[in-house]
Amino acid sequence: MANSVSQRDSFSGKYGFIAAAAGSAIGLGNIWKFPYITGVYGGSAFIIVYLICILLIGLPVMLSEISVGRRAQKGVFGAYKTLAPGTPWFFSGYMGIAAAFLILSFYGVVAGWTMEYVVKALAGSFTGKNPDQISAMFGDFIGQTARPIFWQVGFMALTCFIVIAGIKNGIEKYSKILMPVLLVILLMLCLRSVTLDGASKGFEFLFKPDFSKLSGEAILAAMGHAFFSLSLGMGTLVTYGSYLKKTESLAPLAGQITIADTVIALLAGIAIFPAVFAFGIEPAAGPGLVFVTLPNVFAQMPLGNIFCILFFSLLAIAALTSSISILEVVVAHLVEDFKVSRKTATLMMTLVITLFGIPSALSFGSLSDLSIFGLNFFDLADHIASNFLLPLGGLCISLFVGWKMARKDVADELSNSGAVKIAYLPVFLFLARIVAPIAIATVFLHGLKII
Repeated sequence: MANSVSQRDSFSGKYGFIAAAAGSAIGLGNIWKFPYITGVYGGSAFIIVYLICILLIGLPVMLSEISVGRRAQKGVFGAYKTLAPGTPWFFSGYMGIAAAFLILSFYGVVAGWTMEYVVKALAGSFTGKNPDQISAMFGDFIGQTARPIFWQVGFMALTCFIVIAGIKNGIEKYSKILMPVLLVILLMLCLRSVTLDGASKGFEFLFKPDFSKLSGEAILAAMGHAFFSLSLGMGTLVTYGSYLKKTESLAPLAGQITIADTVIALLAGIAIFPAVFAFGIEPAAGPGLVFVTLPNVFAQMPLGNIFCILFFSLLAIAALTSSISILEVVVAHLVEDFKVSRKTATLMMTLVITLFGIPSALSFGSLSDLSIFGLNFFDLADHIASNFLLPLGGLCISLFVGWKMARKDVADELSNSGAVKIAYLPVFLFLARIVAPIAIATVFLHGLKII
């Protein structure tokens, strides 16, 4: 039998879980990637497809992860061992742990960049600089040795500090503080952005439907982002679900997390793109948008330095709420499966992941000439995690709930042992068994350029 909830740390209630799980889902990708791909692939036409994908893929996989975690009262490795003893399913748990380890190793590097840019904004470093100078600042910074590692270590230490305090007094406590702060900052940025002259072009980029751009590539992008944006496939929601009380109804929680994630992504688009277009700057995806284009926008904006400080603080908070959930996956494994104390497990894994991430931090400087399969270390780690480990992890959890777990056990968990009506169960099982696996497999094969 699984350990009872009373023997483990747990979330105090629904809001704590939603804040932590939404924080896990809302990361750096929400701030720049979703708004950008929305504009590139047809504005609101893409959003419609994305929302359909969220319903058909994101929600079923999220609900599957939370259900497995709470049913087993274990992290991602222990959950498979508990619910499918004596079977090879535990390899799926190892895959989730490997994904979390690898992702945090390079995620901590980029998160460190956001902290460097908070300091630069506070110092007014972008004021009076032209676009070429701002671009050169970014290239010079990531090309250094000491500073990227310094900020990577600092960010990882902050993540460690929160996780080491536990679920209720660490992850939940700080998520309840950080998530409202994130929302307030984002709303302030939105208010400033939409009041700029010429902001309407940014709204057109984001929301004007252009169905001619809804190609097969766009649909695959919507499917992929619906999966990845919710922090699925690496066991974070299995682990968080294991700390959730048996009295909480799972389907509404999954829906609320999904809504929060999507709303934040849309608000990020409203905060960014009206400002970008107001100053006639061509938007670009990825670090170029965040660390080059936007500082250039803020440098031209009245009171821009204040909003620059707010924006990079927003990025750092979004990164932190995600990183604590990723580290918890690995820490929970050591605590539960190897009986290591939380303090020792957190310190040890923070150190190992940080050391493993140093080559990623140096991938744009002293190790830029190091190439593995044509990729630097940073890009290789990102490629393996995004194109292999995450989709395979999501595929496994969906197949596990859809085909391996007994229907009565799934029903018992979703209905809180019969206390909640679950008329949606047949639809959920159909999505988990058929639709989500096919969609995830398609995205996986597309990522490998097989289809």
